[in-house]
Amino acid sequence: MSTDAGAEPDPAAARAAMVARLEEEGFLRPGPVRDALLALPREVLMPQAYVRRSGPGGEPPRWDLLDWSSPQDRPELLGLLYGGGSVLVQHDGEALLGRARGTRSGAAITSMSTVMGVTAELLEELDLRRGLRVLDVGTGAGVTAAVACWVGGDQGVVTLDQDRHVTEWAATRLSRLGFRPRVVCGSGELGVPGRQFDRVFVSYAVESVPTALVEQLAPGGTLLAHVTSASPSWPGLAVVRRSTDGQVTAELRAVEFAHRAGRGMARIWLSEEFRRRMASEPGTWTRRSMPAPPEDHDLGFWLAADHVLGGLVRDFGAEHLAIGAPDCGSWMRAQPDGHRRWNVTVRGPRDIWREIQDLAARWRAAASPDRYRLSFDAGGGQRAASACGRLSWRLAASPDDGVPS
Repeated sequence: MSTDAGAEPDPAAARAAMVARLEEEGFLRPGPVRDALLALPREVLMPQAYVRRSGPGGEPPRWDLLDWSSPQDRPELLGLLYGGGSVLVQHDGEALLGRARGTRSGAAITSMSTVMGVTAELLEELDLRRGLRVLDVGTGAGVTAAVACWVGGDQGVVTLDQDRHVTEWAATRLSRLGFRPRVVCGSGELGVPGRQFDRVFVSYAVESVPTALVEQLAPGGTLLAHVTSASPSWPGLAVVRRSTDGQVTAELRAVEFAHRAGRGMARIWLSEEFRRRMASEPGTWTRRSMPAPPEDHDLGFWLAADHVLGGLVRDFGAEHLAIGAPDCGSWMRAQPDGHRRWNVTVRGPRDIWREIQDLAARWRAAASPDRYRLSFDAGGGQRAASACGRLSWRLAASPDDGVPS
């Protein structure tokens, strides 16, 4: 978002533009969530935010902390707050209250506000209403808690984060907006023992749904959590509901974007050097193939591939399909070569192309699902399965090893 040079930033206009953009992109519809986002001043909730100054691969990375109280920072900070992207709020686990603007280097960003399109879409899915008891797991910048308080009143809202600096900051900033929810410092996987909630919102990605949170779901309640493997490429959204008679049902939906992984969750990535090799090296073999790879929009296939095949990361910056397995050094690339032909190159101990084709056949035989039943078993594990049962896999055990009832 740009502002005219020398013009005083206009937060109200910026909020209106952000909401209009979210509506146009299909993330928002008329209703309480839209009204909340239009009313809540993000510059009060997040008066400080980081912008990265070093380029990709630059070491050590360098960030500047912008501050709304400094007039020279306001135009750029306004663009960060209302531009729709992630807002970076904490560096290297620092204390958030009383910090000074300026440059930080090294380490990493440890707390942020998620991309607004993802947040808005999930808030709509929650169907927030007045009087509901809401548990916001992973407070972050406090955006979800603020919307929940605005829509339903702050008496039923609990926001929880494992970082006391984050919870102290959130309590202070939410009070500036006139909200006083219960702010708890503790484990997100354990929730708030002894309480029940009508809505549970996990604002970071997990490897499986924490079953303690399912236990705390009240009859008629809904829980949302993004589920991923160690790979960042193909996430799912777990939607868990408890019926009015206490029965738990759940599904895992394939989605395009997800929250950032929770702290301590193992992740695998493609290094710049690995990407270069994938794009340019000759590979172990190259051949023309008639079978096409699944389409990018076949999210249900890619979600299954993430878990069934495992260890794969896609290079979304490549012109054509390129997937690597960084743990063993295997990779593949495929690009169109004439009508209904693909030029496929593979390298490494894993034949990733063959793995993808074999799984694609299983996925199509299962009626090409884009969502899977999610079930909880007596051992604390979780299983995703297609409606017909022909394609299934196990998720990691929930951290608390509980069994939802």
